[in-house]
Amino acid sequence: MAVTRAAIVGWGDVAIIHREAIDTIEGVDLVGIVDTDADRREQANATLGVPAYASIDELVDAAAPDVVHVTTPHHQHITPTLEALERGVHVIQEKPLAASIEDGQRLLDWVDARAGDRAPKIGICFQNRYNISSQELRRLLDSGELGEIHGAYASVVWTRTADYYRAKPWRGSREESGGGLLINQAIHTLDLVQWFMGDVVDVAGHVATNKFGDVIEVEDTAEMLLTHSSGLKTSFYATLTAPQHRPVEFELDCENAYVSLRNGLTVAWKDGRLDTYEERKVPSGGRSYWGVSHELLIRDFYAKVDDPEPFWISPAEAMKSLQILKKTYEVSGF
Repeated sequence: MAVTRAAIVGWGDVAIIHREAIDTIEGVDLVGIVDTDADRREQANATLGVPAYASIDELVDAAAPDVVHVTTPHHQHITPTLEALERGVHVIQEKPLAASIEDGQRLLDWVDARAGDRAPKIGICFQNRYNISSQELRRLLDSGELGEIHGAYASVVWTRTADYYRAKPWRGSREESGGGLLINQAIHTLDLVQWFMGDVVDVAGHVATNKFGDVIEVEDTAEMLLTHSSGLKTSFYATLTAPQHRPVEFELDCENAYVSLRNGLTVAWKDGRLDTYEERKVPSGGRSYWGVSHELLIRDFYAKVDDPEPFWISPAEAMKSLQILKKTYEVSGF
């Protein structure tokens, strides 16, 4: 079997997860790191024992990767992704799609312009779709077993400190991060909500900076009512002001059952049956709240890299959650 050559663009926190996934996939070798910061290049080279480069062009010319993993800060997603694609390299890019709708549209336009061509593949990391609970709920929704859906509730109640933002100021910058809580932490749950419930056609709500206003210019709290194309609604609440992390929650009120996604999936059927699906637990050097399914998404991307069809979590699919949160900012006057 031919060896697939992989590289990582942006040697930061989440890059650890991508490196761990690459290490577990037989036939995939890490051949290089790209970072614009010389100190991080030196650190990556010392830690990983692979060459580190200052640009995509240097990487491609010297190491000829087949796939690059873009794990840069939000405002630095699209440019390296497009540079790699233009050089014929497949891309796995971290969420969000971009810091702005306009920047994300650059990638969608590139993909659309090459529709039908044998262009490189691009996938966006919404890894929580690969969770056992997410997959089982998607199966139940597709099967029709749950009956008519009445509505949904979701929450992301986590904690952060001022030092979290001081350590990496881009996290609290509107221009560089594109927002706060919604784009950096709650976006995975927004993605699941629209994947389960359908496209969001209207947003009512409000965002606020209740705790970290002296440190950041983005929100740390949000409440929304999302209207889906079916007419169904999801009540959504998120905050980073809690004293400690609570599990992400998604609850679905249905004709035949009440479904609760919270550290696994519980289906309380109206006839008295109770089905539970435990979530997998995978040790990692990354943060536990990033979820357990990065490796599954990355492994799936590599398995499908030569398929003619686009990867299923595409830039167009990733644009949906970005549009939801940006609309929330707009209606909040934020």
